[in-house]
Amino acid sequence: MPPQYQIDEPSAILSPALLFYPEAIRGNLERMLSIAGQPDRLRPHAKTHKTREILRMALEMGIRKHKVATLAEAEMAARVGVPDVFIAYPLVGPNCPRLAQLVRSYPQTQFRVLVDHEDGIAQLAQALSGGPAVEALLDIDIGQHRTGVLPGPEAVRLYEILARQEQLRPGGLQVYDGHHHQPDPNERKAAVQQVLGPVGELLDELTRRGLPAPRIVAGGTPTFMLWAQSGLPGLECSPGTCVLNDHGYSSNFPELGMGLGALMLTRLVSKPTPRRVTFDLGTKAVASDPPAGKRVRLLDLPDAQAVTHNEEHLVIETPRAGELRLGHVAYAVPTHICPTCALHREALVVRDGQVVDRWEILARDRLLQPIPA
Repeated sequence: MPPQYQIDEPSAILSPALLFYPEAIRGNLERMLSIAGQPDRLRPHAKTHKTREILRMALEMGIRKHKVATLAEAEMAARVGVPDVFIAYPLVGPNCPRLAQLVRSYPQTQFRVLVDHEDGIAQLAQALSGGPAVEALLDIDIGQHRTGVLPGPEAVRLYEILARQEQLRPGGLQVYDGHHHQPDPNERKAAVQQVLGPVGELLDELTRRGLPAPRIVAGGTPTFMLWAQSGLPGLECSPGTCVLNDHGYSSNFPELGMGLGALMLTRLVSKPTPRRVTFDLGTKAVASDPPAGKRVRLLDLPDAQAVTHNEEHLVIETPRAGELRLGHVAYAVPTHICPTCALHREALVVRDGQVVDRWEILARDRLLQPIPA
């Protein structure tokens, strides 16, 4: 168990608890800056941490551009004073007038939005009518097939429609490759290089038609180092998970050089068999989207084998079961930290073995308190 993660006196801490380590978080932000090259080429994704304090930490380091997934995250960023917020999620229905309300209420923040369909463009343009124009990026599908449009004639057509709107300005492209998780760096590099050609051709065609594309937002945590080396004009790298980091990314992508900025504190609550123990780290406390048995790693029990994982129980088998007592405190690394954070209302901030603060996971909710009129 690495000593820098231990809390000297954990007896009063209710478990399970989410722990944040600010020195490690700052180190990860510094590493992200180093990879991107300069602050203007970095747009971290706030969907991982959803906290004001980490946004403020980034602002103090000169990182003024941020990416979000929800309107609550966008409003949180605006309240903190982030000057440039990109909402990287298609807005439809009542989310469009909600965006218009945010634009009016936070004029000091420049909001950018994502589009991938002419109906979405029309809904946003109508909702923004009578207010300031908002920059919109076209979402390009380069293989994930989740949102976006393929880089080709349809992308050009949609970009032309976007350019004709009074309330929307063409702002470039989002090129997200969340499906690229190849552990082998060379395979990952080849996958990124394969899409650079179609993206470059699309940019050339937009330029030929006199359509501005001032920015390319590209690269999640596994690939943003490779995009940073691509030479694309207007590139903004948008990693997210590595702000906190987790077991999934630290084990698969060690070359990124990120530390663990978040852990879970859990306690042993039962010893049902001689080799089996149960911790209070169920699926209501740690993300359950990784496969069962691979959702968490106990730092002080590296030989633990997961047996079952239920809403309130993590059951493992270990040869050390006999020596562990009820109430034993363990520290666990989530495999996927982003949805884990969203399960908690606050994180305990740990520095030098002491809990020194509590940071609210403010944007875990879909709607913050009413914004000022």
